[in-house]
Amino acid sequence: MIRIFLFLCSILPLKINHLFGALIGKLLYLVDSDVKKVSAQNIEICFPKLAIQDRQILVKKNLIHTGQNLTESGLIWNQNFSKNASYIRNINGEHYLDSPKKTILLVPHIGCWEITGRVLANSRKVTFMYKPLKSKRQNDYLFKRRNQGNLTMVSADKSGVLKIQRALKNGELVGMLPDQDPGNQGGIMASFFNKKVNTMTLLVKIAKKQDAQVLMCWAERLSKGKGYVLNLEPVDLSINGETLESQVASMNYSVEALIKRMPEQYMWGYRRFKSTHSYV
Repeated sequence: MIRIFLFLCSILPLKINHLFGALIGKLLYLVDSDVKKVSAQNIEICFPKLAIQDRQILVKKNLIHTGQNLTESGLIWNQNFSKNASYIRNINGEHYLDSPKKTILLVPHIGCWEITGRVLANSRKVTFMYKPLKSKRQNDYLFKRRNQGNLTMVSADKSGVLKIQRALKNGELVGMLPDQDPGNQGGIMASFFNKKVNTMTLLVKIAKKQDAQVLMCWAERLSKGKGYVLNLEPVDLSINGETLESQVASMNYSVEALIKRMPEQYMWGYRRFKSTHSYV
């Protein structure tokens, strides 16, 4: 059923696709869904000084983007990379990719993160690390659509780490999503919106070991189905020191700063603070 839904989304023009996604988002808000409750709790944790009415407005806007993220994913996964690239209206900071240094893309769950690697892989080799889904059937479905052409997906385990380091040595771009709970291993508690949260250390460790530049990478979703703007900005992980703890904190701060620029497009429905907070 989910596959049929995603396929139907893939044949809709982007403008209609986003209108459909916005409708789903509004319904998620009206029915008091679980994703609404989690999003509202996360927004309250991160923006405690925001007025209640303003938080409610932000939650509604965010759920609209959540719905659009759902419907656009079907479109992106079921179309080729060249078609995906046609939705990009502008690329800011592309010149950073011309650096002779090895490059790690720091890709938070904001905007349309699914399109980032596919657009870049349209013209160069990219290796992306991902966290496998619990459902093998769903994981196989996504892996088949993500692991294509110049885009190679590797799992977040020891084998994947070796493949990431090999890709960097071969001059490939490497992408990692830094804002998921890494579980019992591979993380430390670091500040995020003034709250301690379990944060992955792998990106920082590999960047230091490989002397790689780190680029924040995100695709901002434009209104009215107009497409996306792909952005690349350098991140200085050593701005507050060279220790692992300080660099992980700097990584979180850079993600936090981006979220504050466009909070409605962040994936607030993820239980990011589960290491320290209970969710409804």
